[in-house]
Formats: sequence, C-alpha cells, structure tokens
Amino acid sequence: MHGRVLVIAGSDSGGGAGIQADIKAVTAMNGFAMTAITALTAQNTHGVHGVHPVPPDFIASQIRVVLDDLGADAIKTGMLGDAATVSAVVAMLRSHARTVPLVVDPVMVAKGGASLLADSGVAQLRRELLPLAHVLTPNLPEAEALTGLEITDLAAMHRAAAALLTLGPEAVLLKGGHLPGNDLVDLLATEHGIVSFRSTRIATRHTHGTGCTLASALAAGLAQGMPLLDAVSRARAYVQAALFSAPGFGGGHGPLNHAVTVDIARLAQLRSHIAAA
Repeated sequence: MHGRVLVIAGSDSGGGAGIQADIKAVTAMNGFAMTAITALTAQNTHGVHGVHPVPPDFIASQIRVVLDDLGADAIKTGMLGDAATVSAVVAMLRSHARTVPLVVDPVMVAKGGASLLADSGVAQLRRELLPLAHVLTPNLPEAEALTGLEITDLAAMHRAAAALLTLGPEAVLLKGGHLPGNDLVDLLATEHGIVSFRSTRIATRHTHGTGCTLASALAAGLAQGMPLLDAVSRARAYVQAALFSAPGFGGGHGPLNHAVTVDIARLAQLRSHIAAA
C-alpha cells in the first residue's frame, strides 16, 4: 500500500516514542517513513534526562532535501521544542508542502513530566502551525493549554474540540485517555460535526509513545488515501493492539509493541464502535 510520510519530530533514545515510534508505526501501516529530527533526547521509560536541540536551519534543510527528492503524501509533526523551530517548520511547509495533508501532534510535555515545548513555542504553534493542519491530535492537557479551557468530563471535551476547530485545523482528534474510568472516548471534530470513538481502557503502565504512535499511524492512512474516519479507526485499533501486547520493557512507562499488525478488512467491524456524538 505504501504512502510516503515525512515525520518532523524529536528522537527518543529509549525507542518508545518520538521519531523511533513514528518510523515503526508508519512501517507497521505498510507506509514509507522519512524524518526531519528536531532534537535529540536522553530518554528512557522513567523520563527525559536531557534534550539537545537541532538548529532550526538544519531542521529546515532536512525537510527541504526530503521533499525536493522523495516527496511526501502526508506530513506529521511531533516535538518542535521552541518558537524558532516552529517558525522554521512552518516556513518550509508553506514553501514546499502547502497541499500535503498535515497531522499535528502538539507535543508539549513528556509522559514523565518534562517540558518539550517552550511557552513561546505554544503561542507560535497556535498562531502559525494549527491553521495549516489537516488533523490536530491533542490529548486533554494539550487541549487545555491550547484553549485555556478546563476539561474534566465528556461535555467539556465537546466544548474543547469545537474551540480547537476555531484555531484553524480542518479536523481535531481529541484524545480522552486522561479522563478517569474504564470507558475511553476520543472525539473527531470537523466542520460537519463531532463523531465519537469508544473503547475500553487497557490496564497497563506501558503507555509510552501512544500519542506519537497514533498520530503517525493516522498520517500513514491519510498518505495512503484512506478516508479520515477509516484512517482514525485503523490507527486507534493499531494502538490498542500495540498496548495489549506491550513487551513489558523498562521499569517505568514502557513502550508499545509496534510490530503488531491490523487487518484492514476489520475496518467495518471497527466502524461499528463509532457513534454520532
């Protein structure tokens, strides 16, 4: 099936999140992953122990040479770090990939609590990058930071999803995993309304990289020409399978099993879990 996905994000030395998770997820979707690395991190399942940013002009160079030669059918952004990096990425997207579907995972804080986007970068991301996004994929803390809203229940998620749409993305996949309870609900908001995706929470501490993995699997689906609902369904099913079969590595928040596969023929069954909100 293939589908070329350029991922612009930071590296995770532990292999569970960031560029490493992105490459694995796109490959598991039978896509082709390319990268522009924004930062190196010293990271394991216990947290981020150091960050070494890549200069913005070199990030721009990585993007330029990949797009000029290999091209891309979708682009995904993850950790961007600061305002200068956001601006460099935006400039390259505007000049080299204006028509390529863009998935923005607004990575702000690592699972262990380390900040991965400076406050100035949040403002720049909101102002410059979100209007370019085909799909924005925030978790609840990221949605709160972007909107200023407190999200404590499903009704608040609906309000936040609508508010995020006003920032410019064509669609918002708001992930509800931070709400308590065994029932997990994600919301997909577009100009046509809000659709909910429901599943049962998988009890595990091995959740490192779920956001990166979901966004990259979604980008692979879009790169392969899948309709948005189907791309979201497949990406969520992949993450659930990867969580369920996590290898158990590390003493903290361990990685997923990115090597699992999802049968596309199961999409009809997966769609049965989608309900009009």
